[in-house]
Amino acid sequence: MVGKNQLHGVWRQGKEFVLVKDLMIVVLTGATSGLGRIVARRLAVDGVHLVLPVRDERRGDDLRQELHRLATRSAVDVFVADLSLMADVSRLGTDIAAAVDRVDVLINNAGLHAFAPRGTVEGLPEMMAVNYLAPWLLTEKVMPALSRASGGRVVNVASEASRRHGTLGLPSDLTDTRPFTGRQSSALYGKTKLLDIMFTMELARRTAAAGMTANCLDPGFNVTGLGRELSFAAPLERVLKALRIGDPARGAHLIHRVATSSEFDGVTGAYIGVRHAEPLVPAWPAGDEALQERLWDDTAALLEPWR
Repeated sequence: MVGKNQLHGVWRQGKEFVLVKDLMIVVLTGATSGLGRIVARRLAVDGVHLVLPVRDERRGDDLRQELHRLATRSAVDVFVADLSLMADVSRLGTDIAAAVDRVDVLINNAGLHAFAPRGTVEGLPEMMAVNYLAPWLLTEKVMPALSRASGGRVVNVASEASRRHGTLGLPSDLTDTRPFTGRQSSALYGKTKLLDIMFTMELARRTAAAGMTANCLDPGFNVTGLGRELSFAAPLERVLKALRIGDPARGAHLIHRVATSSEFDGVTGAYIGVRHAEPLVPAWPAGDEALQERLWDDTAALLEPWR
């Protein structure tokens, strides 16, 4: 397990602390559950070197051992970090960039739909911190390693929930800790995903000259991990699975495809839908370049203490 400023090593061929070269290196957040876990399994079977930030050390160890049993030719590093805390995200990104010679793909997959307002100890709204601020900061901190790869990719998991984002207000939305109800939470969740799309498009412009790509995607409706904060989530998930509604394999397949397929070589600044993996036109104002740049600047200013 990788803790504070310490590389644990990789788990491969039944041995620990074995450095593995020449494998594709993929950083994947949110891998201990939901879509992320399915994607992690697929990448392990591909034989990549997985770098997995996790919040829970025990679950991270369980996942690493599962992936080792599934595909011994893969490599797995597990780093412990709380993605709701910018200090942790900053340290995590610095540690990753220092621990590997490059990062070929960064997949910002971790996400949270909070049905009640919660602020972090750093004074930020938790859902905004996890869904948008953490991917922005982690991408910046990992950028030195991404730049060392040939055609490094950033893949951000967004959502069509972004079409129901309410009213966008910058920079106040980034730090808004006002109370909200479960019903109001949907628009706030959608807003975080709208910001992910805007961030991706601005990142694509800023990194194109370096040969990097940045794309985001909508994984569709998935029952895996559905409404973890709702008391009726588990029985609802069982019903939906029985009706074959919300198969998470579709969303996981798209994440894997955008992250690794040669069909996306050189493709950048796209918002890709789960149906047929075709580009989508995002909800207004996601495509507004002036607002994308303003969002970038506002986010950079907010996160300056941790950059």
